[in-house]
Amino acid sequence: MAKKGQIIAGALAPHPPHLVYAENPPQNEPRSECGWETLRWGYERLRKSLEKKDYDVLIIHSPHWRTQVGTHFLGVEKFKGLSVDPIFPNLFRFSYDLKVDVELAEAIHDEAQKLGMVTEMMRNPDYRVDYGTIVSGHMTNPSWDKPIVGISSNGGARYFNMDVMQATMMKLGQATKKAVEASGKRAVLLASNSLSHRHFVKESPIVEDMSKEHINNHNQYLWDMRMIDLFRKGKTQEVIDIMSDFTEQATAETDGGSLSWMLSALDLPDYPATLHGYGTVIGTGNAVVEWDHLNQGADV
Repeated sequence: MAKKGQIIAGALAPHPPHLVYAENPPQNEPRSECGWETLRWGYERLRKSLEKKDYDVLIIHSPHWRTQVGTHFLGVEKFKGLSVDPIFPNLFRFSYDLKVDVELAEAIHDEAQKLGMVTEMMRNPDYRVDYGTIVSGHMTNPSWDKPIVGISSNGGARYFNMDVMQATMMKLGQATKKAVEASGKRAVLLASNSLSHRHFVKESPIVEDMSKEHINNHNQYLWDMRMIDLFRKGKTQEVIDIMSDFTEQATAETDGGSLSWMLSALDLPDYPATLHGYGTVIGTGNAVVEWDHLNQGADV
C-alpha cells in the first residue's frame, strides 16, 4: 500500500524584502548593518522548529504572483535568475536558484480543477519568480535544500469581493490537502503575507534605522493583535468569519487569499498556534506564526 502523504505544518511567513536585506545572505547584492530583529529572530525560531520535523517540500502561496484569471502553479523543474523588488530595488536584488516539485504542483492543479476551479500550469522557463515566494522560501529554508511548489493568488477580491475570493481559496486548500495525501510526501505550507498592510510613504535615509520603525496606525495594531490572539487560542473558524472585515479595515495582505488557503488545508485547526515573532516593516504588521499540524499544538 502506498504511503499516505501529510501536511505536517503550516506557517504564516511574511515576505518583506527588508528581512532578507537585513540578513545579508550571499545571494542578495545590497548590504545592511542590522534591522527588524524581532521578525528575523521569529524566523530563526520557526526554522529551528521545522528542523525537528522531517518534510519533503515547501508549498508557498504568494500575494505577489497575482494572476488575473484563475490560480497558476510553477511548472518547470528549476528556476534560476535575478529577482529585483520593483519598489525596493535598493534592498532586494536576489540571485535565486530553486527547484520545483512539478509532480505535486500538477497534482494540486488537477485536484483544484475537479472542484471547478480555473487553474493553469506555468511552463515558461524564463519566468522570474516573484519576491514574495523567494523571501518566504529563503527566510524559512535559507539552504534551499527542499523543492517548492509555487502557487499564485488571484484577483477575486478585486473583481468580485473578499467572500468570493475566500471561498475559492478554501477550495484550493482542500485540493492541496488531497493532493499532498495522495503524493506520499510530507509538506509544510507557507502563507506568504503580512497582516495589516498600510505602508509608510517615505523611506528613511538609513533604511535599517529602527528608531524610525513603528506600526502605521493604532487601529491596524489592534486588528493585528485580535488576529494573533485568535491564532494562539486555536479559533481559526473565527479568523475566517472576520477575514473580510479584517482585510478591509486593516488594509490587510490577506486579500490575496494565502491565509485562507493555508487554514483550509489544515482543516481550520482548533489547536493553539505558536507565535514566533511579531514586528513592523515600513508600517505594516507582520507575524511569524506556526501551526504544528503533526503534534496538534501539543508540547513535545
